[in-house]
Amino acid sequence: MSATQDLGSVTTARISADGIVIRKDSQTPDRAREEENSGKGAARRERQTEIIAIYGKGGIGKSFTLANLSYMMAQLGKKVLLIGCDPKSDTTSLLFGGRACPTIIETSSRKKAAGEDIRIGDVCFKRDGVFAMELGGPEVGRGCGGRGIIHGFELLEKLGFHEWDFDYVLLDFLGDVVCGGFGLPIARDMCQKVIVVGSNDLQSLYVANNVCSAVEYFRKLGGNVGVAGLVINKDDGTGEAAAFAEQAGIPVLSAIPAHDDIRRKSAAYEIIGQPGSPWASLFEGLATQVAEAPPVRPSPLSQEALLGLFAADAVGRNVKLDPATIEDMCAASTLEKTSLEVIYDNV
Repeated sequence: MSATQDLGSVTTARISADGIVIRKDSQTPDRAREEENSGKGAARRERQTEIIAIYGKGGIGKSFTLANLSYMMAQLGKKVLLIGCDPKSDTTSLLFGGRACPTIIETSSRKKAAGEDIRIGDVCFKRDGVFAMELGGPEVGRGCGGRGIIHGFELLEKLGFHEWDFDYVLLDFLGDVVCGGFGLPIARDMCQKVIVVGSNDLQSLYVANNVCSAVEYFRKLGGNVGVAGLVINKDDGTGEAAAFAEQAGIPVLSAIPAHDDIRRKSAAYEIIGQPGSPWASLFEGLATQVAEAPPVRPSPLSQEALLGLFAADAVGRNVKLDPATIEDMCAASTLEKTSLEVIYDNV
């Protein structure tokens, strides 16, 4: 809000010690007296923005989960910003019916080359109360995805990220990559809590366990970020993901079933997390859990414990490691070398 629109309040922003972005409307004396007399003053409060980073294996359904979650949160009256932090830049495609958003990194480069400044309207778009944007990343073979994430957040700060007024900021992060850029929210306390998305398969739970390991590592270094829980996507009822959550000491926030109706509607870029949908209660419950679940310190599993969640024949625990030899590695002619040692007959 500009000064010409409202001279009665001044908006300021700061970041508290625990990383929470706080906006506060400080009033002029005249405005304060007016609102006190009208009874509105008691209703004024500071808005705290909760920043939540969501991690998961590529293809596990983070974007599907976040698009529907953010949409439901907005319908429940929350102001939500969804930021895609995946170089594939596909976080917002479901939200916008398959259309791709211009990414912040690409748009910034183009504007810079043209001598123009980047504006919010160039990179942030909205639908039914949800605000969304994509950080983007370098083209294949032309740069580091993690470094692109860092650069993207630097651009967000230039656009006034710490002054924005949201109830929730949801960050969609790729969990497969372990470089520093993708671990930024955990390593630098940029979020208040982490949510992992997984399924009843070894690879997605391996990634979820890696994220828990990262959180635990930085907690040992004095970090404050915790894991709020696990969302089980494509749940077929076999129970491995729930068993993982129990052993890791994190709650299951929701279990989204492997249902053909969900698959078909998602493939058609249809939001199912909206009031009146057959799946509305599922995402209403998830929205409540995401808002209320406290961040906890996880207990990452060892590789053997992770394998132990699955049947032996499903993950190859019956296979024994057979050490290789140098003879296995080289051709016979390479190994048969004529010795130069002179051997004398015994006299």
